Amino acid sequence: MTKYVYKFAEGDKDMKDLLGGKGANLAEMTKLGLPVPPGFTITTDACRAYLNTGEVPDTLDVEVTAAIRGVEDAMGKTLGNADDPLLVSVRSGAKFSMPGMMETVLNIGLNDNSVLGLAKQSDNERFAWDSYRRLIQMFGKTVMDIDGDLFADELHGLQQKKGYKGDLDMTTEDLKELVVTYKEIVKRETGKDFPQDPREQMDMAVEAVFRSWNTDRARIYRRRERIPNDLGTAVNVQTMVFGNMGLDSGTGVCFTRDPSTGHSGVYGDYLQNAQGEDVVAGIRNTLSLADLENLDKKSYDELREIMSKLETHYRDMCDIEFTIQKGRLWMLQTRVGKRTASAAFRIAEQLVNERLITKDEAVTRVSGDQLTSLLFPQFDKKAEKKLISKGMPASPGAAVGEIVMNNEQAVERTQAGATVILVRRETNPDDLQGMVVAAGVLTARGGKTSHAAVVARGMGRCAVVGAEDLVVDEAAGTVYVKSKDATYHAGDVIAIDGATGEIFEGRVPVADSAVMTYISKGFDAAMEAAGDDADVVELVTAVDHILTRADQKARLVVRANADNPEDAQRSREFGAKGVGLCRTEHMFLGDRRKLIEAVILADSDDEREAAYDALMPLQKGDFVGIFGAMDGLPVTVRLIDPPLHEFLPDLTELSVELAVKEAKGETVTNQEKKLLAAVKANHEANPMLGLRGIRLGLKMPGLIKLQVRAIAEAYVELRKQGKDPKPEIMIPLIGSVREMQIARDMALEVLKDVEDESGMKVDLPIGNMIELPRAAITAGRIAVESNFFSFGTNDLTQTTWGFSRDDVEAAFFNDYYDYGIFGTSPFESIDWRGVGALVRRAAENGRQANPDLHLGVCGEHGGDPQSIHFFHWVGLDYVSCSPFRVPVARLEAGRAAIANESEAAAEENGGSSVNATA
Repeated sequence: MTKYVYKFAEGDKDMKDLLGGKGANLAEMTKLGLPVPPGFTITTDACRAYLNTGEVPDTLDVEVTAAIRGVEDAMGKTLGNADDPLLVSVRSGAKFSMPGMMETVLNIGLNDNSVLGLAKQSDNERFAWDSYRRLIQMFGKTVMDIDGDLFADELHGLQQKKGYKGDLDMTTEDLKELVVTYKEIVKRETGKDFPQDPREQMDMAVEAVFRSWNTDRARIYRRRERIPNDLGTAVNVQTMVFGNMGLDSGTGVCFTRDPSTGHSGVYGDYLQNAQGEDVVAGIRNTLSLADLENLDKKSYDELREIMSKLETHYRDMCDIEFTIQKGRLWMLQTRVGKRTASAAFRIAEQLVNERLITKDEAVTRVSGDQLTSLLFPQFDKKAEKKLISKGMPASPGAAVGEIVMNNEQAVERTQAGATVILVRRETNPDDLQGMVVAAGVLTARGGKTSHAAVVARGMGRCAVVGAEDLVVDEAAGTVYVKSKDATYHAGDVIAIDGATGEIFEGRVPVADSAVMTYISKGFDAAMEAAGDDADVVELVTAVDHILTRADQKARLVVRANADNPEDAQRSREFGAKGVGLCRTEHMFLGDRRKLIEAVILADSDDEREAAYDALMPLQKGDFVGIFGAMDGLPVTVRLIDPPLHEFLPDLTELSVELAVKEAKGETVTNQEKKLLAAVKANHEANPMLGLRGIRLGLKMPGLIKLQVRAIAEAYVELRKQGKDPKPEIMIPLIGSVREMQIARDMALEVLKDVEDESGMKVDLPIGNMIELPRAAITAGRIAVESNFFSFGTNDLTQTTWGFSRDDVEAAFFNDYYDYGIFGTSPFESIDWRGVGALVRRAAENGRQANPDLHLGVCGEHGGDPQSIHFFHWVGLDYVSCSPFRVPVARLEAGRAAIANESEAAAEENGGSSVNATA
């Protein structure tokens, strides 16, 4: 029989798949002997069963009853007891942290009778009624699906009516009045009374948490963070401890290091006389953790001791939630904390220096996505700026955009092509859609642990929070700056600096980041640019050490996609070890388009040869430049791939143009008629599956011979200059071994001619792309005729799925995300079950037939972090990506190698090894 409930004492931090991250870490803290309120976890198995059937498993009720009685015994209280009630919280807790995306309900067990007992036992009537109104408000919104604004409006209306500044000003009688009002809202909106049975409350809350796994905001978050849809969430039921019992009580969130910068120190937020959700909701601006030392030295010292213990135990920065009840400290949660990209690199470097982790572990503590964010520009420090105000820096970066006030405006303006900054009084989980599309987030309330700050850091989004100088009025569409007596409106452009908290009027120019300077110009140049800025020096040093270690560990070589000498040189500066894809069709665009037209329109072999002769020196010059820029490194040249129509005018436009000329009585020349006839002759209903790649080369063999000769002559010219060019010839769209044989023979014939003419040996590798399922399936036959395979995963994805990329992404991909068919687009990250299976099969069969076969990938997946781990796993030799993604690919290649070593070690030690990607 499946076990669905685990006491905190029964689990540990390695049981996240079953207990979720929160439950596993509560169990771990319990094992460590920390002050954790008793409780239990309902597993992800139970959630998945519920989501599959719509009903809780048959045995769950019995297991929960046994577990809750264990908590009652531990606390000496009974759930629902009218004299001294046990109250519990019900919280979500998935394997991967999804802050604010799912549900929490506090104070379960309160009803019209037990609220009186709580007031008597606590000797604090106000606290008891405050807890009850919170339960009804939270339960009504979360469990009964009542619009939360109905409760919030009544709360704010009462405060406004009585002239209160906040919720702490409300009296016991005010709170009793709110309870009555809230219960009336529940009755009016649902037709039912607020449930008075504590067990019914708990059971309903558990089901609500299960359902919250599939809310829109949770789906959006999982899609963005690439979290699988089928994991489900655990549910944690825990004894309530109260931070709202008076000024000697409170609640807080803290970090063992600054999650924004990575600096060591005391970082966190604390609210007196409050419950946990108040801190992250940002309803009041918080005190700093340092203030707690003055308010409650005993609790502060105990908390600092626990923070140190947890960081040493987890060997990482920890995010901790705590409550102080009447001077007693309780630990409610810990997890490895989300952090900004710059903090991730700094913390990894610090932990190596403190000898808590190894250099290899430091590489695994950062990601390619984080490195990418560090490469983006920052505000130019020398530029003139008009400061509006300043808030709390919550997530670094530079963002410029139009003010938008809600999700709808954010989506509408970004779809119109605008860049936007989401400006809110405070954010809540329902604002996720706006945060996803916005370039930055600005709030008037909240601290570094507020919802806006936590989610923005996790998304790598620039954020400034707690700008108290701002009065945000969404209804009016205005942002009033008190200190400046100035008003800004939705649509006005502002700029925010997530590293300093500064808010500027209008557009502010940007400059290269320090990390980009390091990547493109080297360590010394970055240090010189940093000057006396210790933070920048520390960050660049950390990136240098980690990227150097990744290069040392990597097995996969990183090449770049480059079509001109400038891109090739930039790729080399970024650390590429060659060019994995040089697309020659780009060389025939622009001024050279007419030369291709001449090839197509030629009436005789002589005319066509003359057109080839005109193209020859231009092609050779292209290759001389690229091979020279990558001297000593391989350059894989893909022969012309697109269909001919891409080099000809659009059929409709040309037809209309000539028809208009005729209608005006103007003469349509024979050349124009000839061109229209050629366009019609080469028009295809589905050109991407038509006459292109090797098919075009076999129909017009002169194109293959032209390009191979240009490559060979460029090679000879550079060799004569004492250089070391290393070109490779790649045939596109191969589907048959016979196609490859013909193309190879044609290429070898040209290479022999150039060899005879120059008196120099011209022995160049000749390989092919694998971008058709048939090529992948018959790779063992093709490999005999090929020196290398390069997987063109863009087209392989299209042909495997039967997708036309230009059509399907806008047409129905969002529906596929919602249905759970995709977790992420198969064009962004390799579909390892389908497309990846073909890659693996082709690699294995190709190597069996030709042990010297070199294997690489040149599609967009070559720069995708998750895909790189897959390509390492299947044994490819290199990945090729855009120049900008080369540093990211280098880092991920090292991380993949280290992960593979760790898995191998786990297997040797008797553990199981499950490849995260495949």
